[in-house]
Amino acid sequence: MALRLYNFFRNSAGHRVRIALALKELDYDYVSVNLRPGSAEHLTPEQVARNPQRLIPALEHDGQIIAQSIAIIDYLEELKPAPSLYPEDPVTRAQAKAFALAITSEAHPLNNLRVLLYLGQELKLSDAQRDAWFRHWADQAMSGLEKTLEARDGNTQFAFADYPTVAEICLAAQATRMSQAGMALDAYPQLKALNEKCAALPAFQKAAPEAQPDHVAGM
Repeated sequence: MALRLYNFFRNSAGHRVRIALALKELDYDYVSVNLRPGSAEHLTPEQVARNPQRLIPALEHDGQIIAQSIAIIDYLEELKPAPSLYPEDPVTRAQAKAFALAITSEAHPLNNLRVLLYLGQELKLSDAQRDAWFRHWADQAMSGLEKTLEARDGNTQFAFADYPTVAEICLAAQATRMSQAGMALDAYPQLKALNEKCAALPAFQKAAPEAQPDHVAGM
């Protein structure tokens, strides 16, 4: 089984995939795609050939390429079903995926780096205006997810199961992205407690941006 992850340490979507790989204890080759200002390696012909959307991460398995973090996570679930990244019950499974998608499809696209750069470079928004944009859309997602957790019965150790699922995977990556932008989870106590529980787990620590080979202090 040859797995290769094209990734950048600060990339939120790649962060999700790294957590999934770590939870499933799957070995892989880490290939850094430099997204630092002035590099933009995701736009090179080689990387565009791997992912015509010009995004990372991309997972290569035995010569086949899979893009989009949720699609990659689902693929890993098929590749190695245990330990699962989803609850067993179909309804709870769907709820956990809905939680994840609220982040990956609602919050993250609006505070993605390329969107923020466009707001500044093309639409000429100030730094303060871009920060307000980020905070507004992040809060929209986090407030809803906080209410989702408040409404749950609390019978499981994590949000939807007795083990971390795709919900915690996406929450951890989003919390890190918010932290990078100077936005804490203090306004969302349920989410904060859940994220802190995950941060204590070896798999989440192994996947953290600062633990990656292309991490540079201060970036």
